[in-house]
Amino acid sequence: MPLQNRVDPFGAIHAVPERGLFTGNRGIIHDPETKTLLRKRWALPAWIICVCEFRSVRREPMGRNRPGGKAGWTELFFLDEVTALAAGHRPCFFCRREWATDFVGRFGKAFGFAEPRAPMVDKRLHRERLASGGRPPPLPVPELGGLPDGAMIADGDTAYALRAGTALEWSFAGYARPVAFDRFTGRSLRLLTPATTIAVLRQGFVPTWHPTADT
Repeated sequence: MPLQNRVDPFGAIHAVPERGLFTGNRGIIHDPETKTLLRKRWALPAWIICVCEFRSVRREPMGRNRPGGKAGWTELFFLDEVTALAAGHRPCFFCRREWATDFVGRFGKAFGFAEPRAPMVDKRLHRERLASGGRPPPLPVPELGGLPDGAMIADGDTAYALRAGTALEWSFAGYARPVAFDRFTGRSLRLLTPATTIAVLRQGFVPTWHPTADT
């Protein structure tokens, strides 16, 4: 039976078979004895995106991965980086330093910081992401064309990723065929990707997509 550690673009955590391309964490939010989530959904303002394989390190998901048999950070999984960014995470400086440096550098350009730091990013994201209390305003359909590739929106409970002027419906298994923006005419949309991350995407940060986005 799958563990409850798969994250959707809204930032909610589910138990589904599909794992995805990336892992990451929000601190320790599980009980290693039962391998179930605690009531809280984050323990730190730094929500990161990690690779699933790094330096041959092996971890027991939602187990005891700290010295002394203590619970380590809770392994969360994402379909791809586009999904993780929508949920409010950002690249990890330990296992994905190149991407993290690029992300924070473009954050600095977007907001005018000569020496940007990861905690500055985390502070802004923590106010904006849905899973930590953010409330994005409604998104008019005409504004879709002005959003960068890699942004994610919601039509009700269904999430879409924007790419090359089209919208790709999201699922834990991957993306469906692209649809035109006029499909959303008359619909009430929301922007899922935090405003800070949208600004970073506008500056040219290129997230990793699941292969189904190309098919």
